[in-house]
Amino acid sequence: MLVRCNNRQEEPCAPFSIFLRDHDMTQIVQIQLESDYSLITMDDAKANALSFEMLSQLNEALDKAEEAGKPVVICGRPGKFSAGFDLSVMGQGGDAMVDLLTRGSVLSRRLLKFDTPVIMAASGHALAMGALLLLSVDYRIGIHGEYKLGLNEVAIGMTLPWFGIELARARLADTHLQCATALAQVYDSTGAVAAGYLDEAVDADALLPRATALATQLSALDMTAHTNTKARVRADLNAALDAAVEREFGTAG
Repeated sequence: MLVRCNNRQEEPCAPFSIFLRDHDMTQIVQIQLESDYSLITMDDAKANALSFEMLSQLNEALDKAEEAGKPVVICGRPGKFSAGFDLSVMGQGGDAMVDLLTRGSVLSRRLLKFDTPVIMAASGHALAMGALLLLSVDYRIGIHGEYKLGLNEVAIGMTLPWFGIELARARLADTHLQCATALAQVYDSTGAVAAGYLDEAVDADALLPRATALATQLSALDMTAHTNTKARVRADLNAALDAAVEREFGTAG
C-alpha cells in the first residue's frame, strides 16, 4: 500500500491494519486494507476456536472489507486455521450452544453471499466449523503437510447441524459425502482437494503470496456482475441453508 506524508514522494509502507477492539479487549482478528484486496487474519494464539468473540470480530472485519469493496483473503495462524466452534460453549448445550451454532450459520451464509470474491488461506488444521468455513467461500488454498481438514463432529460425539449437511452436500464431491460427514473422515491437503474442501494446496511459505496474488487478479472482475452471478449459482444452496436453519432452530437466522 502507498501513502503520502507531508507532500513527500509516495513510498511503500507496511500494510494499513485496522484494530477492531478497544485497548482493554483481546484483539484476535485483524484486517489489513491493501490496494487490491483486504487481508483478514485470525489469531487467538491457540487453536482459533470460533467463540462468540472470534465470530464478532470476524464480522466486524468483514464489515470493513465490505466497505472497501475488494476481494478478501481470510487466513489463520501458522499451523492452525480453525479448530471449529468453541467446545467450552458447545459442551454446555442449551441456549448458549444454540446461539453459537446460529451465529456460525449466519457467518457461513454471509460469506456465501459476500459482494466480492472471498479466498481462504487455510494455514493448517481446519476442523468442524473451521472446515464448514472452507465450504462457504469462493476459493480455498491449503498447505502441504500433516494437517487435518474435515468434519469430525461425529468422532467427538456431535451431530452435524443441518446447515453443515447442506454445505457439505453442495460443496463436497459426491463420492466423499458419506465418509466426510457420517464417518467423520479427515483429510490431508491432497485428500482435501479431492474431497472438495480445498481448490489447491501449496507449500506453507507460498500460501499467502499465492492467496494475495489471486486476490489481486480477481480485483479486476466487475464486482456487480460477480455478485449477481454468484447469487444465481448459489440460489438453491442459499434457499436450502435458510430452510436448514429454520429446521434446526425454528428461525431463519
